[in-house]
Amino acid sequence: MTAPHLQVIGIGGASNVLPMTDMDPEGSANRGGAAPPRPPGPAPAGFIPADQVRAVPFMPPARLAPSALPPGSGADVPFLDLPGAPPVDRSAAWRWFFYALIGFLVGQLAGGVFGAVAGDVAGKSAVQMARITASTVPPEWYVVSTLAGLWIGFFGAPWLASRTKGTRHLWADLGVRFRWVDLWGIAIGVGGQIVIALLYAPFQHDIHDFNGPSNKLTGGAHGAGFLVVALATVILAPFMEELFFRGLLFKSLARLLTPTGAGTPRGRGVGIVVAVVVDGLLFGLAHGEWVQLAGLALFGMALAAVSYRTGRLGMNMVSHASFNLVAIIAILGQRGGVH
Repeated sequence: MTAPHLQVIGIGGASNVLPMTDMDPEGSANRGGAAPPRPPGPAPAGFIPADQVRAVPFMPPARLAPSALPPGSGADVPFLDLPGAPPVDRSAAWRWFFYALIGFLVGQLAGGVFGAVAGDVAGKSAVQMARITASTVPPEWYVVSTLAGLWIGFFGAPWLASRTKGTRHLWADLGVRFRWVDLWGIAIGVGGQIVIALLYAPFQHDIHDFNGPSNKLTGGAHGAGFLVVALATVILAPFMEELFFRGLLFKSLARLLTPTGAGTPRGRGVGIVVAVVVDGLLFGLAHGEWVQLAGLALFGMALAAVSYRTGRLGMNMVSHASFNLVAIIAILGQRGGVH
């Protein structure tokens, strides 16, 4: 094997190329010992004594996470246009999609376990718990406990995706960033409720218990219990669901369904549309409310489109929170206030 060489620049740009073995024939630098003694007398001007030369290991430059990009670098664009934005390829996207599936299942199981534990703490028998589970107006402690279990999966899956197939910067990988422009999400959320109400208006009288899903979410809560459920519905639910459905699931679908490399703009556009539709349908199905499936799916598609255009989840979370807030206000109107 040829010995490595080191170039030392001298006077006038002259160079002396010395084999590393000649500079340190005994290999003392590699063994951590002292360098060989230098001949007496001062070193010639412009030269670096060989005993002062040490090889520096090469360190590859660190890749910046999307959140570390400098202002004005185009961070608020579709993540597909950001080099290095996770999931970076289809292999990583499949892993993210798999985590989303597992996270949803874990959330469902954890919700059932949390509900059972809460029932045991409340002193409920197995027969009573069966009635509560099937009830259209479950108590607030059951609603909150099952939501907490569900959110374990909704948060755990994105966290795992960021740790194993991302940059390990959770908020940057999932796009959790807020801007003042995100306040337009209020109009999107309120407008979404209005559009859905208009779509359902011709059929509302023919649908049995149209407001059943909303009443089941708030349960039989009253007073302070209702406020707790309302805060969970308006603040925590939008955050967790957007993190899961648009931060994790939609990004995996967008990367899987769009062409890579020199794909045509038309092919990419078709892939994004399909990803938006699939994400919205899965969002509606995940709620398990067949009566309101169409409305929830349409709103989910709108949220997926917003997250794609902004490259963030800020406007999504504001829109989702506003959408849920309108539902809570409508329930309060039916009840005549908090009692």
